Amino acid sequence: MLLEIEGGRPLKGEAELSRAKNAALPLLASSLLTEEEVTIRELPGIRDVDNMLCLLETLGATVTREGRCASVRAVALDLSGDSYPFVRAMRASVLALGPLLARLGEARLALPGGCPIGSRPIDLHIKGLKAMGACIRLEDGELKAVAPGGLTGANIYLDLPSVGATENLMMAACLAKGETRIENAAREPEIVNLAQLLTRMGASVHGAGESSLRVEGRPRLHGAQIEPIPDRIEAGTLLLMTAACRGDVLLRGAKEEHLSAVIQKAQECGAYVLPDAAGLRVRGGPLRQTDLRTQGYPGFPTDLQAPMMALLCRAQGSSILVESVFENRFQHAAELRRMGAQITVRGQAAVVRGVRRLYGTRVAAGDLRAGAALILAGLCADGRTVVEGMEHVDRGYEALDEKLRRLGAKLRRREATE
Repeated sequence: MLLEIEGGRPLKGEAELSRAKNAALPLLASSLLTEEEVTIRELPGIRDVDNMLCLLETLGATVTREGRCASVRAVALDLSGDSYPFVRAMRASVLALGPLLARLGEARLALPGGCPIGSRPIDLHIKGLKAMGACIRLEDGELKAVAPGGLTGANIYLDLPSVGATENLMMAACLAKGETRIENAAREPEIVNLAQLLTRMGASVHGAGESSLRVEGRPRLHGAQIEPIPDRIEAGTLLLMTAACRGDVLLRGAKEEHLSAVIQKAQECGAYVLPDAAGLRVRGGPLRQTDLRTQGYPGFPTDLQAPMMALLCRAQGSSILVESVFENRFQHAAELRRMGAQITVRGQAAVVRGVRRLYGTRVAAGDLRAGAALILAGLCADGRTVVEGMEHVDRGYEALDEKLRRLGAKLRRREATE
């Protein structure tokens, strides 16, 4: 799937944010913790959500979907189904591991896939679950785990504040015997959102959003309902696109407190970001350089490093970006250079020297956020840009091209064979 973009148009108007992919997926995975119905409302219409729902059905859950609402009843779970087609498409599938172990005392899951942005090992997930009494081995491309006596609460220190590991261990601890403490836990708003649902299901979770998290295990959980939080990564992407195009856009639903690092860096680059009763108002200005390092929340998110690099290609001066979360997340730099960008990559650091113009050409998105970066570059480039690999973008952004079209961008989606 291709996206053709005619660059040079400022973005103007209002954009309604979708709900967060990174919140919706763990919320859906938590439905495996109970036989009762768990309902997630306002789900984003993206491929990763569809894959997660298919995975739940493969595991024996009954899924009822009506529009943006999905209700899941995981009464009779079954580990004999083939999870590989869905697991290979998204790394978030590993979030089923902790709930299955906690609920059944066993789990089988194909190794997770997703975007090729680094090794992204699941060692921290496995290490934490082993500390809670699980035996886990890799056999024939599958993770096979057992905890015959059930999981037991433990004190767990995460070597890195991994979002996925924090979520997986937090869910597993809800049905474990005794108390679990997770130190150096991730602090992202999506983790707070998950803790809200688990609490509604009867769990006892304390400290979500802090680096020290405590969960008191319960014999069982019950059904509940919740909505994912607005997508702060989509908000940040549209914010940076507006700044790059010198536009004027109201981001409806954007939460200032979720985007403090992004707002600060955008303002350093010359954008104006103002709180509004409905969200955030963004206005672009002359772009100038800034330096940044990606970090876990509340630092600058790795998921916005690629769009930020694309913006800095048009900023006056030289900027330094350090990617400290994933070791292979500068693949978009080569494609941006094809558009006239001056980028030098050395290990985990990239130097971006701003240029007066980017030029439209044919480029390929190798992963989800790289796709967003290339679209941003195409929006402010001279001439026509063709972005290949829109299937990656569709994994995490709901109708991004439609939202941009409503903001005045001139673009067209088409099949690669057209």
